[in-house]
Amino acid sequence: MGQLLTSLNLRGNSDIVPEIGFDIEKATPLSEELGDYNQLLTLLVQPNSTLLKSLKEYKPASDSIRNAIAQPSAENEDKAWNAVLPTVDMLREFYNYSSELGIPMLLNVLCKDGVTKDLDRHPGLTKLFADILNFVFEFDYLKIRNPTLQNDFSFYRRTLQRGRSNPVDNNSESDLRSAINEDDLANRISLFIAYPTPMLKCVIETTTKYVQTNRLVKSVSDWLASIWFACFQNLNTNNHNKKKSNQHSPSTENNVTFYLKVMVVSIILYDHIDPNGAFSKYSPINVKNSLKTIQVTNNLNQQEQSSTSNLISALRYNSKHLNDESTPKGIKNLVMAT
Repeated sequence: MGQLLTSLNLRGNSDIVPEIGFDIEKATPLSEELGDYNQLLTLLVQPNSTLLKSLKEYKPASDSIRNAIAQPSAENEDKAWNAVLPTVDMLREFYNYSSELGIPMLLNVLCKDGVTKDLDRHPGLTKLFADILNFVFEFDYLKIRNPTLQNDFSFYRRTLQRGRSNPVDNNSESDLRSAINEDDLANRISLFIAYPTPMLKCVIETTTKYVQTNRLVKSVSDWLASIWFACFQNLNTNNHNKKKSNQHSPSTENNVTFYLKVMVVSIILYDHIDPNGAFSKYSPINVKNSLKTIQVTNNLNQQEQSSTSNLISALRYNSKHLNDESTPKGIKNLVMAT
C-alpha cells in the first residue's frame, strides 16, 4: 500500500480509486502488537462508549436553575445544586479523559520509525487510532447539541464561589468539589466545554505538540493521508456496491458512518500538521473528491450525525488552511456553500 499511495495522484480531477485491500473498520491486531493493542484499547478506546452514553443521557438542570434564580430560597437552591452535581461529575470525566488522551503512545509505534504508509503493518493499532477519531466526531456532535451543559456548569461555579456546601453531606465537602477548589479544575473544565468541539481541539493540540517535539511532520502527515485514503477508498467501494445491489443494511450503514467521520477528522488533522495544509495543490489528499464522496454517500445512506452538512461543517469550522490564498476557490466555495 505504501508504494501505491506514493505513486497515486488523486489531486485535480482524478477519479481513480484503486483497491488497497485494507478495511480500517474491520482490522484486527497481529499477534506481535497484541501487548500494545490491549493496553491502549483499555486506556484510549474502552472508556468511549461510557462517555458517549452519559452524554446521550444528560438531563439539563435548566428548570431548577431558573427557579433558583427567579425565586431565591434555600429549598430552590438545594434542588438546583443537586440537579447540576451529576453534570459536574460527568464533565469532570470528560475533561480527565481529554487530559490523559494518549495519542502520542499510538503515534510512537505507528509513526516514530518513519515508515507510515503501510497501514497493515499495525492493523490493530491503526483501528484504535481510527476508533479515537470516530469517537471525537461523535462526542463533539453530541456536545454541540447540548448547549445547556455550559449553563449548568456556570451555575455550579457561581454557587461554588459563594462558598456553597453540599446539603447531602454536611460533614465535609464532596471529593469532587474539593478537587475543583484545590486544583482550579473548575476553570479548566469551563474552558474545555466553552470550545465548540473540545475533543477535536484536544486531539489537534496533542498531535501537533507531539509532531513538533519529535520533528515528525512528514511521518505523521503521511500517516494521516493514508488513513484518509483508506476511508475514501472504502466509501467509494461501498457506494459502488450499494448502487449495484440496491440493498441497505444497518451494519453497512454503520460502517459507512465510521468511514465518513474518520475521513473528515483525518483531513482536519492533516490540515493542522502539514505546513501546506490539506487544501493545497501539493497535498496528497483530494478534498474536492472527498466532498463529492460525502454527498454521494449521504444520498445512499441517511444518518443525521454523519449528514453532509455536519461533516462539511466540521471541515469548515475546524480547518486551519481553508481560507489561505493558496486554497483553490472551487474547493473553498464547495466547503462554504454546504
